[in-house]
Amino acid sequence: MPVVANGSMADLMPAPGTMPDWIALESELPWLNDLAGCPHDPVHHAEGDVLVHTRMVVEALTASDAWARLPEMDRLCVFAAALLHDIAKPATTRIDADGRVSQPGHSRKGAIMARAILWRMGLPFALRERICTLILHHQIPLFLIEKDPLEARRRAIEISLGAPNHLLAMLAEADARGRICRNPQRLLDNIELFRELCAEAACLEAAFAFPDDHSRVRFFETRGTDPGHVQHDDTRLTVTMLAGLPGAGKTSWLKRARPDLPVVGLDEIRTGFGVGHGEIEGRVLQEANARAKAHLRAGTDFAWSGTNIGREARGQWIGLFRAYGARVRIVYVETDEPGLRHGNRRRAGRVPDPVIDRMISRWEIPDRTEAHEIAVVLR
Repeated sequence: MPVVANGSMADLMPAPGTMPDWIALESELPWLNDLAGCPHDPVHHAEGDVLVHTRMVVEALTASDAWARLPEMDRLCVFAAALLHDIAKPATTRIDADGRVSQPGHSRKGAIMARAILWRMGLPFALRERICTLILHHQIPLFLIEKDPLEARRRAIEISLGAPNHLLAMLAEADARGRICRNPQRLLDNIELFRELCAEAACLEAAFAFPDDHSRVRFFETRGTDPGHVQHDDTRLTVTMLAGLPGAGKTSWLKRARPDLPVVGLDEIRTGFGVGHGEIEGRVLQEANARAKAHLRAGTDFAWSGTNIGREARGQWIGLFRAYGARVRIVYVETDEPGLRHGNRRRAGRVPDPVIDRMISRWEIPDRTEAHEIAVVLR
């Protein structure tokens, strides 16, 4: 998928009080053209295809006084999220036997697709990840208030750790105004109630302030926990989990920054077995599990080295570490694409490019709901 022809996202953002230049946008951002012709269910989107909707959303956003009053970086964040919020609908479209159209999972897949696009465009890491958080959660303000109150508060707090909820509400309002549906006022009312919920939970314009890192981890581990309660810290060792695409420089960072740590490394185990990436993976993971448990039982700090680029896969290992009372620190290592490909070519166990491409299509960055500490190393 071509990413950008020339210029940058900031150059394409309209000034407050002006209209988006769609000729320039569709020329410079070729992925927008993939949205043309992608169908919508007329019950929720009678306005037309996904590109029509995206244009309406962006125009509703950039016409709003609230967007115009934002600082420039926040304007860029919400503008980019509006352009990309439905990027995954063509890839997720399903049409059932009755002709009803759905796009299940388009928010999560869209955040992943947007991450790759914005990474290749060279957007700063923090801005990129804030945009991806907005895309991941862009549907939440439309319906969260209809959920269980404790679960709604929990979700609002979770989102606030990745992006300010007032920006998410602004994106959702543009999403609601940029469509033709049966009851748009219900959506707008729900968004306003979402704002009130976030304000009451002290997470509307900033991340919720937990008492400490361990209390934050316990809040996301345990349903019904008071987010303001100081949890007893019973951790007995620290596991440093490395995460990042192959070739990003995880091993180099570990050797330089923490040469003292014993390492459970999937690449090392594969080398010992004489196999490549993806071969006898079950046996490799079984051996890694056994080595990790030996350190956990002994209460010995160690590093867990692997790609760990999927949230679900990380969660399985983090669950094991936490069951033994570990404090978990994730060190996420990233470089640009030329650096990544070059680093991979220099590896002893080079990963085939198509495998890396598949990893990029599943690439989820660690966040503060997962571990006591997230350290980001940009190379």
